[in-house]
Amino acid sequence: MPTVLMTGGHAGLGLVGARTLAQRYGCDLILAGRNPERVEKGAQQVRDETGVRVQTLTLDLNSLASVRDGATTCLEMLKAPGAKTESIDGIICNAGIQANGPASYSADGYETTFASNCLGHFLLVNLLLDSVAPAGRIVWTASGTHDPALMDGKSVGKAAEPDAKALATQGRDGKPISGGRRYATSKLCVIMYAYELNRRLRKAGSTVGSIAYDPGFLPNMGMGLGAPAIFRTSLVKFALRKLGMTMGQMPLSGEALAVLDQDAAYVGSSGKYYHSKNGLLSETRSSLASYDTAASTKLWIDSEQLVALQGR
Repeated sequence: MPTVLMTGGHAGLGLVGARTLAQRYGCDLILAGRNPERVEKGAQQVRDETGVRVQTLTLDLNSLASVRDGATTCLEMLKAPGAKTESIDGIICNAGIQANGPASYSADGYETTFASNCLGHFLLVNLLLDSVAPAGRIVWTASGTHDPALMDGKSVGKAAEPDAKALATQGRDGKPISGGRRYATSKLCVIMYAYELNRRLRKAGSTVGSIAYDPGFLPNMGMGLGAPAIFRTSLVKFALRKLGMTMGQMPLSGEALAVLDQDAAYVGSSGKYYHSKNGLLSETRSSLASYDTAASTKLWIDSEQLVALQGR
């Protein structure tokens, strides 16, 4: 029976994905989040509905020490008596934040949006990568806001340059960019991580997959809850769809997390970008900037330095 680790799998989009992993694919789950009570509540819902084994993991993506502790605990779970496997069959990097207002900083001194959405998941994946099963997949939750050519990107402002060191110190030496742009930039970096990891895996001869996924704009959850209330009205949602916004649709957007990670139809999807739009899950192109391999390599190397990965 496969085992999948998911961040943010205890509520909203992630909870739908967790239920799908359990019901459709029979996966055991490790649900990770920073609030133990909330994570346990979501985990118990999945246990009650599906009967699968669901373990919880306290992990704050805004703290590199917490990520390291969480990765260590996850590996111990896999080796504990009664564990059905010593490998992870999937990692879904789903948790994310949009921090509006003045720039704030993590326990490590890094800008909160970049720390949570990028560096936390980057470190987690790298610490667990050797324990991912040969046919395992890593799914990175992205967003159409990263692309300034789309209405999604135009709605929040153009993503900044994917410079890890500059993004980590965003706002310390001057006025920070807006919360919307910080969010869009973090999602650009997430997609570039997914692509760069795919290149590194292929070069190493690995069969592990790395996929980027945009669940679409969901007015009633996630980034949508940070938007003005008018965005949640039927008329405005209809208008946004007409204007070309990548509108997600529950439960498809949540189910797609599980489908991309476990379904046999997506075995050859590493290095690709998918989105949920108007009730359909389909492969699409991400922004021009996301395909800059030199920038992606630099982003990866600089991120390794920021999380002190070389010292593990």
